[in-house]
Amino acid sequence: MNRRLAPVLFVAFLLAAWEGACRGLHVPAYLLPAPSAVAKALVEAGPLLALSAWGTLSTALAGLVLAALIALALAFAAALKPIVEDAFAPVAAILQVTPVIAIAPLVTIWAGIDHPGRAVTALAAVIAFFPIYSGAIAGLKAADPDLSRLFDLYGATGWQRLWRLALPSALPSILEGLKVAAGLALVGAVAAEFVAGSGSSQGLAWRMLESFNRLQTARGFAALAVLAGMGVALHAALAAAEARLLAWWRGRQ
Repeated sequence: MNRRLAPVLFVAFLLAAWEGACRGLHVPAYLLPAPSAVAKALVEAGPLLALSAWGTLSTALAGLVLAALIALALAFAAALKPIVEDAFAPVAAILQVTPVIAIAPLVTIWAGIDHPGRAVTALAAVIAFFPIYSGAIAGLKAADPDLSRLFDLYGATGWQRLWRLALPSALPSILEGLKVAAGLALVGAVAAEFVAGSGSSQGLAWRMLESFNRLQTARGFAALAVLAGMGVALHAALAAAEARLLAWWRGRQ
């Protein structure tokens, strides 16, 4: 069987089983809608969900870019001065284990009640930070020891070692960290929207809350399906970009 076809068939099987269980067991639609009801709600609310999806995606991407800039700057600084890594290690550990939902109300207050988008972006950056930082740190330390000694022999400067030795070795780890962080940025944006989403910031999380509170469960599941599809598409886009970038970089080297 074609490996690309296997996940499609598996998902189709799960949807068919879900549909059959809902119909056979006569599950109330407000409790668990059948996939056909979710699809109908998706068509009916498509334009509104698309607008909300763009709001969630744009804030998640903004948070991802912000996290990448800060994480890579700190990782490069740590590669040049190891004391930077030691000094920042406790903060990195705190950022890794702190639940974003726990600090969302506080960040919302700091950002301003009238500017929920800022809070969502900041929280997406917080949750996306650690995979990029840890991946970059691990990759920058993975340079070939023999090449490192060769750079020592030729008296290379710290910047030359970073650019010509450490960064090429770290690129796969950095890109993998970005892929993981992209999904987490979406998670952070949605979690923040549950707390901060209101007024001008009505992303997919807000649509889900609105639908479930009104017992419009099919519409809530439709918003969830859009979110899942968006996550899969973002991961696939980054995986394709990673493959192209690595091929270009290796050819350049």
